[in-house]
Amino acid sequence: MIKSAIYLLSLVLLLTGCEPSSAPDRYFSLTNLGLVSADITKDGKVAIISGQGQGTSVWDLEHNQQRWRWQHAEQADNLVFITRFSGDDSHAVTATLNTFAIWRLADGQAQGYFSLPESSLRDIALSADARQVLIGREDGKAEIVDTQSGRRLQFLGHTEQVNTVDLSANGRYALTGGNDYSAYLWDTRSGQVVWRFNHSGRVVMVRFEPSGRYAFTADSRQASIWDLQTGKEVSRLQYDHRFETYTTARFVNDGKWLITGAPSRQLSLWQVSTGTLLQSWRVSPHPKVKPPSAVVYGVALRDNSQIVTVSSSGLAETWTVK
Repeated sequence: MIKSAIYLLSLVLLLTGCEPSSAPDRYFSLTNLGLVSADITKDGKVAIISGQGQGTSVWDLEHNQQRWRWQHAEQADNLVFITRFSGDDSHAVTATLNTFAIWRLADGQAQGYFSLPESSLRDIALSADARQVLIGREDGKAEIVDTQSGRRLQFLGHTEQVNTVDLSANGRYALTGGNDYSAYLWDTRSGQVVWRFNHSGRVVMVRFEPSGRYAFTADSRQASIWDLQTGKEVSRLQYDHRFETYTTARFVNDGKWLITGAPSRQLSLWQVSTGTLLQSWRVSPHPKVKPPSAVVYGVALRDNSQIVTVSSSGLAETWTVK
């Protein structure tokens, strides 16, 4: 997984590295060593980051200071490659290929450590209270776990590995996408499929709109927004090149906009109703990487006027929405 992602990233960067980049309104460095994972709270004020040999930490982006530093089996062969906030930003999860930990943001304390002996983890998501955990696995199974009762339910709808997952804030519905060219919306109580969204390639990104009205699903050629009441496509993102791979996505502005980030430094703002591109930027590359490169890991909208990003360059940046 990691080797193939690096190959894809290298190919994209060779094709796009010579393009000019836009300047952010504000930026500061979270680390000089680069990052392998990051996420941002929905208000754009707090970030969680993970980097090779530097552990995992939580940053106050308003005051540019570290809030918490967490240690989670960060050996070279067991790196934390997923960092993600819960639906209400009260908790966070850090994950390696075979373990994950849940943390409270109020005091920075660990709430629990868990292992996955059966199959490697591909993606993970938390409900608003962090009670429900959704896991996407390499063996094609998606699993919902209740951390308090211990209840586990496996979803067997996928026929190949699950690449990406998201969980509704209340933990009731799961969204999963895999190598079988399919994304599923399913009920976490029963495992029953609500909708199946078909793609022409491997699904690499799925995300819920916070109120549950829409879902975003994407492969490298098709990126669609779906109405979850009807299961019908609302719009398809209109990009002017053949391929795009997304590394992060978030619905904002009461579901009117979608922000996406890519491994090509591309940051984009879209109109949900039409799939029209409203604005785009290029995040700053790491100064020591040639050709210039950066993967966009975390995006958020602050005060409906500024987009906040954290990328593999180790930089937190803000961009004005016009």
